[in-house]
Amino acid sequence: MMGRAHLIIGTGVSLSVLALSGYEVTPAAVAAAVVGSLLPDIDEPNSMLVSRALPAKMLRLIQLLMIGAAGWVFFTPMAPPPWNLILALLMISASFMPSRSMRKVIIFLIGIGIAWYGEAYAPWNYIAGCLLIICTLVPHRGLTHTVYGTAAWTGLLYATTRLHGDSIWLAGGMAYLLHLLADSLTNNGIKPLPPFKWKLRFKLMSTGTRKGAKVENVCIALTAILVVIALLRYKHLM
Repeated sequence: MMGRAHLIIGTGVSLSVLALSGYEVTPAAVAAAVVGSLLPDIDEPNSMLVSRALPAKMLRLIQLLMIGAAGWVFFTPMAPPPWNLILALLMISASFMPSRSMRKVIIFLIGIGIAWYGEAYAPWNYIAGCLLIICTLVPHRGLTHTVYGTAAWTGLLYATTRLHGDSIWLAGGMAYLLHLLADSLTNNGIKPLPPFKWKLRFKLMSTGTRKGAKVENVCIALTAILVVIALLRYKHLM
């Protein structure tokens, strides 16, 4: 499914279920649901989540900085010839990578930074850092679209937010799971339990097609109905 559909369905359904179950829907729970609904696609550099976190303007700025850094390396005594020329050429070449590849490299470096410099948040810094690094190496709908990815994200939320109630980790974990269930409607489906090759797929749609858009709109409409029901019940309780 498209990122827009994942965002609406994952956030709307998870928060509605929380409200109907009697849990308090806090701003933190909403934030967890929004992130959880998009997080599985972090292994796709051009997904809605990654492209918003690393927009095209930021990539162009990084490219300019890399070209400037290449000039600095070449014209300063940082490296002796011919290494200054070699390093400068490598940096210039890297600055012209496609946006998809550049986003992967940036995510990889962010993962290393979190794992290396986030010791105050151990062991979660290693978990988050390793997850980002792995996401740049695995294919789309790989590790993040599995039961293991769902468990890791939900467990991370539970361990870090349980003192603030249950709504945060429940919202984030449910939204993440809903993303996987939504992708199971596509022709490709998902492999929820690798290394087992079994796929969960219902073959109802193909992302980016007219039929796919119709299925997404139906799911969004059903989500809207559930949200209205949750709001009406909330008002009734008040």
